[in-house]
Amino acid sequence: MDDFLVGNEEIIKLNLELKIYKYQDGVMELEPSVKNYEWGNRGSRSVIARMLYGEYAVLKEDVNENEDERVKPFAELWMGTHPSGPSTIKYTDEPLSHYIDNNPDCLGQESVELFGQRLPFLFKILSIRKALSVQAHPNKEFAQELHAKFPDIYKDDNHKPELAIALTPFKAMCGFRPLHEIRKFIKDVPELRTVIGAANADKLINSTTKSDGMDALKTCFRSLMTCNPDDVSSQLHVLLDTYKKQCKKKDELLDLILSLALDFPGDVGCFSPYFLNVISLKPGQAIFLGPNIPHAYISGDCIECMSSSDNVVRAGLTPKFKDVETLCSMLDYDGKPAEEHFLPPIEVSDVLHIYKPPVADFLVEKFTITEVSAYLIPAVAVASILLCVDGSAETSDGPSLHTGNVVFVSAGRELQLKPYCQSGCRFFRAMVNLHHPLHP
Repeated sequence: MDDFLVGNEEIIKLNLELKIYKYQDGVMELEPSVKNYEWGNRGSRSVIARMLYGEYAVLKEDVNENEDERVKPFAELWMGTHPSGPSTIKYTDEPLSHYIDNNPDCLGQESVELFGQRLPFLFKILSIRKALSVQAHPNKEFAQELHAKFPDIYKDDNHKPELAIALTPFKAMCGFRPLHEIRKFIKDVPELRTVIGAANADKLINSTTKSDGMDALKTCFRSLMTCNPDDVSSQLHVLLDTYKKQCKKKDELLDLILSLALDFPGDVGCFSPYFLNVISLKPGQAIFLGPNIPHAYISGDCIECMSSSDNVVRAGLTPKFKDVETLCSMLDYDGKPAEEHFLPPIEVSDVLHIYKPPVADFLVEKFTITEVSAYLIPAVAVASILLCVDGSAETSDGPSLHTGNVVFVSAGRELQLKPYCQSGCRFFRAMVNLHHPLHP
């Protein structure tokens, strides 16, 4: 019996070595990094948990609603080389960053010339149960300045433009509203006028030029964010108590503020919806957030891609460190309609859509394969990371793809896919935003 077990172990080891050898040829399955932040969806409610562990594996932990809070939250899945959540190569546990260091050709010459010997983007999934902080990301120069002055707080010297693609109905705040909308709120909501100060409110209401309006908006927003916490809490209580006592039709904006206040009692960020655009994305819709754009993700699941950075300046809806002065000084106060933050995909075909933001650091492709017939994923001149979100498929010379699988593909490698079933499969691929073979 012992000899039989040893023989089996040797066979397993040999098969594993053969599999590793096969994957080392530039196409390798990755183990992503899971972030269990408190704001994440819990158990089977998280698309991340369902992808990684399967529906049954998570559902069996959700005994009933009362025990759901005990289930671990699955907030983010990180795919890349960022030191705060590095991916490793499956079966070897070698950090992807080490593989890149030892195989300099895998990134592609164009990428190396522009970004050096590193993967310049970070690929993520987010699954949000309660709102993330009101925040913004500095541009490259300011990120370097903050890192040099406060390295313990701002540990990255890189900028962080980011793209969010909805997987499920997704709600967020992004960018300042057009000035006429903010003026109306200040006139109609006495509690808002109180927390920003009457003189500041009048300055914004009476501004006649765009420049004066932006200056007044900056003053009002800073006044809100630096308002005495007791005053913020009391005015928020008055606002919501009045709303709850009214028998009028539901107000979506006040419902959102009420929801935020339940999760963050008395937090100044609860007044943010009066200043920031509130948007709802359908699956497949996307927004792009450049530097200095205030935003806060509220609920839902999304694919996210960004420069390889974790540089965040926060000012509300968070128990974490808030740097109000820095945030208010850096923000873009040019109020725009929410639609201007949308990034419509380029429809190459029924199968391929490309989300191409105005930065070189990254782009994201979405592939939707609905037939069992083989499909060729074209080679590109840069490295990419591929994530399967639905279905499964076999590849001609690499790891099979199943829901939740993450694969690193070296520059110049193509993949021949064949779905296992008629329902097909859906996956996203992130890469550097340089020349694309299917679109300029």
